[in-house]
Amino acid sequence: MAATVYEGMFILDSNHYARNPSGVSGKIEKMIQDRGGEILASRLWVEQKLAYPIEDHKKGTYWLTYFRMTGEQLKPLNRDCQLNEDVLRQLILKVDQRLVDTLVSHALGESTSTEEPAAEEGAEAAPAAVATEG
Repeated sequence: MAATVYEGMFILDSNHYARNPSGVSGKIEKMIQDRGGEILASRLWVEQKLAYPIEDHKKGTYWLTYFRMTGEQLKPLNRDCQLNEDVLRQLILKVDQRLVDTLVSHALGESTSTEEPAAEEGAEAAPAAVATEG
């Protein structure tokens, strides 16, 4: 079976991550590699208040990972995440092959050829998204 590229968003226990950032994030990479996956990009996304408590946690650390793996290994990987005390939730999505290079380079912080043009001098840039709490 051919390997496919996946995007994994993991919500980690913020308390565990604050005490040992490389250890907690390293567990994510190790779980993927133990299942035969290849890490393409892995980085901290954001730490923020959760929309609703998960196992009495009100804050979560979001970890973004792009990896290549066979589809038959996804179910065992999801099970590994459920058993890992550092992972509160995970979402793994299949990435369209046409988007892989762009998404991985963006996650790695590399520039792409489709960057937005610079704003005119003196003009304020509009925010890309506005979050509201309610």
